[in-house]
Amino acid sequence: MIITKKHLSRRTLLRGFGTTLALPLLDAMVPAFGATTNGAVAAPTRLAFTYIPNGVNYAHWRPVGEGAGYQMSRILKPLEKFREDMLVLTGLDIHNGNALGDGGGDHARAGASYLTGVHCKKTIGADIHGGVSADQIAAQAQKTRLTSLELGCEDSRTVGNCDSGFSCAYTNSISWRNPTMPMPPETNPRVVFERLFGTDNLKVDEATKARRTLLRTSILDVVGERSKQLMGEVGPSDRRKLDEYMTGVREVERRIQMSETDASKFRPGIEAPAGVPVEFSEYAKLMFDLQILAFQADLTRVSTFMIGREGSVRTYGEIGVPDPHHPITHHQNKPDFLEKVAKINEFHTQLYAYYLDRMKATQDGDGSLFDHSMLVYGGGLCDPNRHQHENVPTLVLGKGNGKLKGGRHVVYPNGTPLTNLYMALLDHMEVRPESIGDSTGKLAQLAL
Repeated sequence: MIITKKHLSRRTLLRGFGTTLALPLLDAMVPAFGATTNGAVAAPTRLAFTYIPNGVNYAHWRPVGEGAGYQMSRILKPLEKFREDMLVLTGLDIHNGNALGDGGGDHARAGASYLTGVHCKKTIGADIHGGVSADQIAAQAQKTRLTSLELGCEDSRTVGNCDSGFSCAYTNSISWRNPTMPMPPETNPRVVFERLFGTDNLKVDEATKARRTLLRTSILDVVGERSKQLMGEVGPSDRRKLDEYMTGVREVERRIQMSETDASKFRPGIEAPAGVPVEFSEYAKLMFDLQILAFQADLTRVSTFMIGREGSVRTYGEIGVPDPHHPITHHQNKPDFLEKVAKINEFHTQLYAYYLDRMKATQDGDGSLFDHSMLVYGGGLCDPNRHQHENVPTLVLGKGNGKLKGGRHVVYPNGTPLTNLYMALLDHMEVRPESIGDSTGKLAQLAL
């Protein structure tokens, strides 16, 4: 990293015509942003949770062996290239996902308790009650423009009965600002893009917003003159970073605009939400890319992404599984159902590998976003056939600014709360709550 004489604030924005565009970390920001004793940039640590619904085919999830010499399982195989930076954690439980006298509703409780460790109140009314989620505890300590980003790829309504007398708020949200306020994920990529880079509804009149929509003006065109000026003020390394970043923004814009004209590819009778790509793989990748842009520009440092809501009935025809997801997870040990569940689980890890590749390829200070992130992948159910909340599938990837040491399968004693993991991760962000839900301490063995 070259320490330049050109000092830029870390909060430098490019402005124009109802638009603000944050910038990635540049060499010219080092004096203002702060550096370590050896002159390297003190890049912030990001925390991202990716949630998979409806449990897993556990026989094809759990690796064989423990420690560094474990054998990668079929479902985890797409993540083989990240092995040295991946922790597979077994033995972690979500006790408050269990019925505890409430009867059915395991999918609702799986989602609601995943990041909170709290047993949610059984209700379909407005009197929902859960807990404060780990991501929101971390988010409230941040000083970024957006404290957190909640994304999803499926219906995020919060009213109605979605699971045996439990509100849809529980199945559709894993992030909770407080016990009565879920943070529903945004599922429309255009809305996400506008939230990150677009018009400020409080300051821009309707005519201006309508004109931008009509012209489909690129945000990079809007801030073009200022970006050209900035290119001439910074060094070669920063010019390359700016070019890569703006190319990424332009590409996401292009994909969103293309997806909005894709409705003709749908079969009759299927309603196409505006701005959502036809193929699920493209949809998920676009949402991953939006999250990466938000991290790259330091718009936020905390994110959750629900690949699907609990109880999801999404079909996966693109991988040869036309059956609704949730019903086949009640497989009753039927080989054909088990195979279809494994294929869906494997497809999800393939999509996650795309995200990890992009995180590794995105420069951030003296490393990559991957180097400076703690990335949790998993869900609130283990064996969906039994609605099992023990041994929930859990991976931790990234280097966490040197706080994590991967390459291992770590098996914890039965009954270890999943929330103990969150206590440890938040500690690495210098966020230290007294507890999170049912936590009993900080999980050990995340670093050697």
